[in-house]
Amino acid sequence: MFRLQVFLIVSLGAALGAAVEVQRPRGVPLEKRHFYDESRPFTCLDGSRTIPFDRVNDDYCDCKDGSDEPGTAACPNGSFHCTNAGFRATFIPSSRINDGVCDCCDTTDEYNSGVSCQNTCRELGQKERETLEKMAEITREGFLLKRQLIEEAKQGLQEKQGKLSELQASRKEHEEKVDALRTVKETAEQPEREAKERHLKAWEAQKAALQLEKEKAKMAEVFLELDGDADGLVSVSELQTHQELDPDGDGALTDTEAQGLLSGADKVDSAGFQNVWSNIKDKYVSEVRGPSCLLLKSGETDFWLEVSVHSYPEDDAGDEEDDEEEDDDDDVPEEYDDKVTCHRCRPMCATCSSLPESLEKEISFDFGPSAEFAYLYSQCYELTTNEYIYRLCPFNRVSQKPKYGGSETNLGSWGSWNGPEGSKYSIMKYDHGTGCWQGPNRSTTVKLTCGKETAVLSTSEPSRCEYLMEFSTPAICQEPPSLETVAPETDPHDEF
Repeated sequence: MFRLQVFLIVSLGAALGAAVEVQRPRGVPLEKRHFYDESRPFTCLDGSRTIPFDRVNDDYCDCKDGSDEPGTAACPNGSFHCTNAGFRATFIPSSRINDGVCDCCDTTDEYNSGVSCQNTCRELGQKERETLEKMAEITREGFLLKRQLIEEAKQGLQEKQGKLSELQASRKEHEEKVDALRTVKETAEQPEREAKERHLKAWEAQKAALQLEKEKAKMAEVFLELDGDADGLVSVSELQTHQELDPDGDGALTDTEAQGLLSGADKVDSAGFQNVWSNIKDKYVSEVRGPSCLLLKSGETDFWLEVSVHSYPEDDAGDEEDDEEEDDDDDVPEEYDDKVTCHRCRPMCATCSSLPESLEKEISFDFGPSAEFAYLYSQCYELTTNEYIYRLCPFNRVSQKPKYGGSETNLGSWGSWNGPEGSKYSIMKYDHGTGCWQGPNRSTTVKLTCGKETAVLSTSEPSRCEYLMEFSTPAICQEPPSLETVAPETDPHDEF
């Protein structure tokens, strides 16, 4: 882009001086002069036909591409070349020739309309030259700042790499100390751990026995509940008072089905009820509401077990969760409590883990060929419009917040450099922002332009949920040519 600007400055500088006009048919640019040789017939530029040269600019369209009428409005698809000596040459549609409006600053498009036009090319050229020279000056100053940024980035990178090496060495030292202490700790705790394991095994066996007693107590209570006539037997008719035991789920517990649950018998005693219990315990709903307590003795220890007869089986999920606790402290009987000790190993260095990873992440970023964009890291820049406050945090995210209160909207998180080939670092892409209603996730394209200041210049939304942001930074400035390469004010050899 800058080289194009310099080219325009060169052209304008030459144009402002004395110039010799090369003769050619009206409306023909200099680079196509050789196609219009008056000494031979003219061939249409699309090669469609050849005509006598005197039919060029005769106000009649002979060529399909309109190339035989560059200076008239005869061809609808023709174009007229404005020489605009002193300014920039340009093309206009042939339909604008002699239409009463001056389109060329040198007035050449209105040669036969009778309109009085004033040649303003030199004034326009002077203004554009001043604008381009100002842009060139900004580029030069921006590039000087860029060189400083590159030097600062180089020093910063060396410092960060040195700090990272120190932290990594420190972390390694602490890890070695922790490993040594862990070995000492494990060696010291080995007898205690073995004792604890023995106690826990004994406790697990005791818990299993207690659970078996609890199961037997529940079975005995259900037997007494079903034995309505208190004859010491549970009969088919007594079993049929609980329709929830129906095997096929049709709502009726038949005699045959009840006998099946009673293993083919009409009645069973408490001993035979053990087999029945295994068939009905998952479905049985007790008529008794509320818990009862059962005192069991195991060795010298008394255990009060709450036996809920509202439904069976009980939900033992809570017990299982307790069993899985890291140290099983809550499950260990009081008699073992003084023999079990919990040890925890705490980190010796709180920053040994997070800080090196943070530095490694920063160092790994692509900050440009010479790390000229590194100064943008961890910085944020805002632009306030009539409605919103836009916030760009390079290499992090882009956001939008209503000016007069409201929640912030994520317009995209850092994705990658997305410039065209040869200019990769001219565009930043931020993706995966907050989703639009019935639309895609928001995203932002940040176009970088050369400037002495680092600032967000403008924002727009060219497509739904796709934002465009212009961002000025000296880091994108390219080295300009020296002032001596700009053409002088006059060059008698330039032709128009």
